[in-house]
Amino acid sequence: MNITKAVETIFKKYLPSPFTIAVLLTLITIALAFFFTEAPKDENHFLSILSFWENGIWSKGLLVFAYQMMLILVLGHVLVLSKPVNKLITNLSKNVTNTTTAVILVSVTTMIAAFFNWGLGLIFGAILARKVGEYAQQNNIPLNYPLVGASGYVGLMVWHGGISGSAPIKVAEDNHIREFMGDISSASIMNQIPESITFNTTIFSWWNLVLFGILLIIIPFVLTRIAKATKPTTIHLETYNFDDKNTETIEGAEKLDYSKIFGIGFGVVLLTAFFYQYWGALSKLAITPNMLNFFMLGLAVVLHKNFNNFLKAVEEAIKGTSGILIQFPLYFGIMGIMKSTGMVVAISDFFVSVATETTLPIFTFISAGIVNVFVPSGGGQWAIQGPIVVESALKLGVPLPKAIMALAYGDQITNMLQPFWALPLLGITKLKAKEILPYTLILMCVGIAVYILGLLLF
Repeated sequence: MNITKAVETIFKKYLPSPFTIAVLLTLITIALAFFFTEAPKDENHFLSILSFWENGIWSKGLLVFAYQMMLILVLGHVLVLSKPVNKLITNLSKNVTNTTTAVILVSVTTMIAAFFNWGLGLIFGAILARKVGEYAQQNNIPLNYPLVGASGYVGLMVWHGGISGSAPIKVAEDNHIREFMGDISSASIMNQIPESITFNTTIFSWWNLVLFGILLIIIPFVLTRIAKATKPTTIHLETYNFDDKNTETIEGAEKLDYSKIFGIGFGVVLLTAFFYQYWGALSKLAITPNMLNFFMLGLAVVLHKNFNNFLKAVEEAIKGTSGILIQFPLYFGIMGIMKSTGMVVAISDFFVSVATETTLPIFTFISAGIVNVFVPSGGGQWAIQGPIVVESALKLGVPLPKAIMALAYGDQITNMLQPFWALPLLGITKLKAKEILPYTLILMCVGIAVYILGLLLF
């Protein structure tokens, strides 16, 4: 555990807040562009770079993307805050008899939830870990609570290979890659870019499902081995309640806010519209952010039964979107600089010069993992690194689905090292980063081995 303590110390001393990191990356990108790219004719190079940066920040397509990612997180969280899901979590926690059964239950269900939606998996895992801790405390069950908390975070090491993964879900949109690469690539490269890359070649490809299945088995196995080698910890938790009940007398038009018929009825209308509008695309596994969000919106309204409960859950869930709201525009500005100055092509040319068709996915995986430490956002990372991955893959003849999933795997695996997305879990479980970090680092190493072998074999 000395290594994990050293990593914790490094994070505490040398890594500032995620927003500060985004600002530093912006300044570094501006500097690199100034010194290593050519100035446009008859224009001030520095001012031109600032112009590219500003244009990137307000890119309409990327701002839509940011809003889509915010909704994915919010609506996933809202689903967890509904009474049916709460009841499910409470019933699941009653199956715990010791740390071993706890880590199996929490890790498996969390990974499955995260495969469907990363926001859902993050909050579901946190609340399930908390409920397990409360149940163990109430029934005097010896439990290593920090290990259970780490188990509730493992969904973040599989989410980008799931249905809500930022990169796979965006490339499934018609013309996204072509618009993404329009001002970057040459005509010969553009001719190789498909209109879209559907889920049946990425998320639901046999090799991605195999890797997910392997992790569903090996992660719980590793956790059980750790559970047997560690001692129970003391648990001090208050009962966690996230569904506020209004007992006041409701009068007048406000009754509509509490009407189950009105709430469920509207939710059914949303789901009906969803299946009518997207059935064709759904049957082809062409899942997009709009499709996923529309479905979760309808389902969330139905599960909360009335608008009052739904809006309270939204108010609670939206607190976790501040990072996306304020950081994504900075990442888009970085992309604007890299695209307009030609840095994307230059970097991809470097990868092409040192990589082969076999090694490029590995380089992509490793670089994505490193970038994720500094850019803790799958969407932001796709905006910055996506063009490099696409350009390099097409030049070396690497299948785009494989290259895109290599980026997704690398981005998600170092979430076990990067504490940014663990903040909601730490807040709910009342654990500290240093308590779960020793265990998440072990799981990260296991995941790295699985993904690298998968990229080499498949």
